[in-house]
Amino acid sequence: MGMDSNSCRGREIKKSESLYLSYKPTPSRNPKDFMANNQYISEPVQVFVSAINKIYPVSTSAIDFVKQRAGIVQISKGYLLVNAGDHCDHLFFVCRGILRGFVKQGNKDITTWITSEMEIVTSISGYFKKVPSIENIEALEDCVLVSIHRDDMHFLYEKFPEVNTLVRIILERYYQDAEERAYICRLTDATAKYNRFISTQSALLNRIPLKYVASYLGMTLETLSRIRSRLSQQRIIPEQGRGLADQF
Repeated sequence: MGMDSNSCRGREIKKSESLYLSYKPTPSRNPKDFMANNQYISEPVQVFVSAINKIYPVSTSAIDFVKQRAGIVQISKGYLLVNAGDHCDHLFFVCRGILRGFVKQGNKDITTWITSEMEIVTSISGYFKKVPSIENIEALEDCVLVSIHRDDMHFLYEKFPEVNTLVRIILERYYQDAEERAYICRLTDATAKYNRFISTQSALLNRIPLKYVASYLGMTLETLSRIRSRLSQQRIIPEQGRGLADQF
């Protein structure tokens, strides 16, 4: 699912700046009681809504609630959206940019996943289990995200049955992604790992440092460079990857 690179710009991102504009839950859970914060709810949220409806249609009332309760998060390249040990109460939809999850092992960090536009990110342990996150989440590019709080998601589950179906479909997709990551980890041949990666996420290759790809695949940067050089000589051209809504 493609998009214009300028279509999600809530306002200009400055280097070394992060802006977190997520709205806090209020005691009232009635959508009619909420004030529309239209100063910040603009094109990013509309992109989010369009992606949702492409996966599974939801009611106008549910969409209105999302528009009123969603926040916009703008972070700069290198910013940690979530630190290991943090409590993470939000889901984040990536409107623009790339993020990765990683864990620390001594002085080394290990990339556990990489994702880009039209995908959803969060700390699985922090969001679902309400415990400190075991992963860090880092922006690899300047990012524009749409956030929604756990309490607001629970309200959507209770009041709008179609949202439960929507989330089930999304979770099925991400369970498949988790299986794919596990499969890559279990491959013993480095070239097979890289070929598997470019068959699903090749669009990331020209946007992020290769050291993160190597870390994700569990190999050294030198090994990855040798594989890429050999495949380039064989003129193997990778296919382009797709976003969340394009896979339903």
